[in-house]
Amino acid sequence: MKKILLTGANGRIGRVVVEGLRQTGDYEVVATDVQPDDERNIQALDVQDTAALNAIMQGVDAVIHLAWYMKSDAFYEQIVPVNVVGTYNVYEAARLNGVKRVIFGSSNHVTGYYRIGEPVMPDMPMRPDSLYGLSKCWGELVGRLYTDKYGLSSINIRIGNFSVENEPQSLRASHIWISHRDVVQLLIACIEAGPEIDFLTLYGTSANSKNWYQIDYLSDVIGYQPMDDGGQYEDKLRAKNPDDRSDDHEFQGGGLSRREPRQ
Repeated sequence: MKKILLTGANGRIGRVVVEGLRQTGDYEVVATDVQPDDERNIQALDVQDTAALNAIMQGVDAVIHLAWYMKSDAFYEQIVPVNVVGTYNVYEAARLNGVKRVIFGSSNHVTGYYRIGEPVMPDMPMRPDSLYGLSKCWGELVGRLYTDKYGLSSINIRIGNFSVENEPQSLRASHIWISHRDVVQLLIACIEAGPEIDFLTLYGTSANSKNWYQIDYLSDVIGYQPMDDGGQYEDKLRAKNPDDRSDDHEFQGGGLSRREPRQ
């Protein structure tokens, strides 16, 4: 049975992934968060604490790193210590403890400044739309370094739109949405991908009929076959909010990609 360490277990995605992995009965899941939860068996872990990371990383086969700060309003206070330093700490502890693979929860905001309608593939240049997106670029490049320098398998998942309601909440979201069961399936596929997958970056969405990202090839690469489609909610979304203009943004990053004055 593989031992999986998951950071950010109290987050929106983390909660779903922890429950989904545990329900399979196939993994020993060590779920962690800066805020512990005894009822859900979530252990305390601050990714800024290198000693704690090294202690908990012992015997781990794969890490799912979902601990992050999602806003761009506290660069020095939150983004640098959590998203930048914390991600480095996770990879370094994984290296020191012989972990085989780190699965990094990246974001579609890594490429948020591509225009809507412009095809985007993972090997295209990064175009972050925010300080949050910029910190995800850093995380992906940390994985690239640790694969090339130390042979640690790294998979970056540029997660699209994930909602607690398990439905897209806007027309924009319906193009990049990933359902609860698909995110669990995708992470299992990344855990179980063969050793030939040393480094991989992919977009994490469901099989959306109007998907902004090409993901069909992932079936052959890692066996990911998403079951849900954000497009099926389009009529419901239009009826709920006839004034929805979320598709009218110039860039794929939505609100985060709005142009701002220099001063």
